[in-house]
Amino acid sequence: MRTPATRWPALPLAAWQDTRDTLQLYTQVVGKVRMANAPMINHWWNVTLYPTARGLTTSLMPHPTGPAFQIDFDFLADRLEIVTVAGEERTLPLQPRAVADFYAAVMDLLDELHVGTRIWPMPVEIPDVVPFPDDHAHAAYDADAVRRFWLALVETTRVFTVFRGRFLGKASPVHFFWGGLDLATTRFSGRTAPRYSRDVPNCGPHVMEEAYSHEVSSCGYWPGPPGEEGVFYSYAYPEPAGFRTASVLPDGVRWDDDLAEFMLPYERVRTAEDPDAALLAFLQSTYEAAATAARWDRAALERN
Repeated sequence: MRTPATRWPALPLAAWQDTRDTLQLYTQVVGKVRMANAPMINHWWNVTLYPTARGLTTSLMPHPTGPAFQIDFDFLADRLEIVTVAGEERTLPLQPRAVADFYAAVMDLLDELHVGTRIWPMPVEIPDVVPFPDDHAHAAYDADAVRRFWLALVETTRVFTVFRGRFLGKASPVHFFWGGLDLATTRFSGRTAPRYSRDVPNCGPHVMEEAYSHEVSSCGYWPGPPGEEGVFYSYAYPEPAGFRTASVLPDGVRWDDDLAEFMLPYERVRTAEDPDAALLAFLQSTYEAAATAARWDRAALERN
């Protein structure tokens, strides 16, 4: 049985940044297939991926003319799997491969399975992007690094699910947003929010307006900037007065002015004596700071 110290793998970004950037684009290709086929759900919950026992999945998707189908990243077998309810399956090895080639191969396999899907072939939430069919620069794939990232998602999902269960109000699933390559879960006060106005690269204003149509306290994990192992984050929208100066746990949390959110380095959690307790303290204390400052009806929204 794994000890807590080995359940949370080390993820120094400097060692896998090229792979991370390529993986993000791979997940965007697959995520856009889900977006094109799944019915709209509030806050774009219809586009996300979900961690599984082997990687990431779209879950079952309808198709307007073909059979229902599902796309899975299997990070243990290093392959992408596309399966239909008609019993057909196609696979694509996950290996060093240009995004242009990955995109073309996925589109061809969908056609073979009679679930052809047209997507907007432009990356989102990333500045200075190249359309998928033209991207021959991003081609790195370190399978071991991807597996470590997936295991970090597995552990984070487990703790986030405990945290989500403490809330009785409207809350998102624990899900993976391919736009930012982050795992997140969001709580809602039940009140509407002012129109979202911050610019997000290659992402239309209607996208963010839908995402932030209601007041939220949101948290997640993002495989962060160079020199780090990623960060756990927590923010509130709209940001209530006093939120950014609140006392939160554990030691090592910092406020980022540019992103307007609290951040806790991933390595602080994985090296803690009790990683679960450290992460839950961060999630709970930052939520309480947001909910208290914004005067949420906490008695009605929280499980005692």
